[in-house]
Amino acid sequence: MISNQILQSTIEGLRGITRVDLIVFDADAKILASTTDLPEPDESKNVWDYRSAVKGFVDSPADSQVVSGYQFFKVFEDHQLEFIVLAKGDNDDVYMVGKIAAFELSNLLVAYKERYDKDNFIKNLLLDNLLLVDIYNRSKKLHIATDVRRSVFIIETKNEKDTSALETVRGLFADKSKDFITAVDEKNIILVKELKQNEGYDDLMKTAKVILDMLNSEALSKVHIAYGTIVDEIKDVSRSYKEARMALDVGKIFYSDRNVVAYNNLGIGRLIYQLPMPLCKMFIKEIFDGKSPDELDEETLTTINKFFENNLNVSETSRQLYIHRNTLVYRLDKLQKATNLDLRVFEDAITFRIALMVVKYMKFMERTDN
Repeated sequence: MISNQILQSTIEGLRGITRVDLIVFDADAKILASTTDLPEPDESKNVWDYRSAVKGFVDSPADSQVVSGYQFFKVFEDHQLEFIVLAKGDNDDVYMVGKIAAFELSNLLVAYKERYDKDNFIKNLLLDNLLLVDIYNRSKKLHIATDVRRSVFIIETKNEKDTSALETVRGLFADKSKDFITAVDEKNIILVKELKQNEGYDDLMKTAKVILDMLNSEALSKVHIAYGTIVDEIKDVSRSYKEARMALDVGKIFYSDRNVVAYNNLGIGRLIYQLPMPLCKMFIKEIFDGKSPDELDEETLTTINKFFENNLNVSETSRQLYIHRNTLVYRLDKLQKATNLDLRVFEDAITFRIALMVVKYMKFMERTDN
């Protein structure tokens, strides 16, 4: 549970203070961390076989002993032997250092177990894997407040298992012990953010932009961020997570130019995303007689999009496209003949705009199913 890097850092810190060398073994007599080199056992040269000594100590009922000038100590977690600590020297001062090292590792085990338990709880909470009574019982046991305001952020990285991005996010919220950072799959980092009473959706957007800027500059990661609504009870955290997932998908489909997408600002994309596929296919067939609006050539699609951007204004659209007004009118007439929709008429323009969005949604769902 505790990485070898953490073990090494811990005993090096103790070595720097006490000047006593320390070695940490697992229960199979494998060295996990050390501040000194142990010689390879060699019977012909009468070199001490430390592996046999550690295995013998593991099997013995003693919690500490002295062997060949080293103090041996056992470190347990829930009555399960986790580590053997060796302190180099056989006097009382070295014994005290060894006891302190064993105590420090024991506290680390407790801290990391609590962190692991909290992480496991948050994952199951997000995925709706807990009964309501279990949510509140485990929250109480893990000292997690149940009636505070929270929102869930999903940070999707370009690369799978982007550890640098994960560590950057953890570092950003390291001093906020009431926030939780975890991951439920290979590409998504999850932040469960606790909010103060005076914080609202503007603050969520600010937080998302801080994360985005930090990851772009420090972790050099291209990310997309989505967040759900603010919930008041811990049992509703999973709802905020589902909303964030939906916002992430809707953003990919309809708002690809946005790096941050909020569930409470999805517009018509929210409605289209929840349409069943048979209904989408029926709509496209009804409007376009089996054809698809995305089969249009690039020039026509560019013209249409620019026409929509300029609120169906022919003069402004032709000016921005650097074409004569009559050329634009010709293109719109041509499109009307092909689709029976005149984009200069508001109702037809709305129908065509929705159709383009429906087609994007259908393509996304087909890719997802495959």
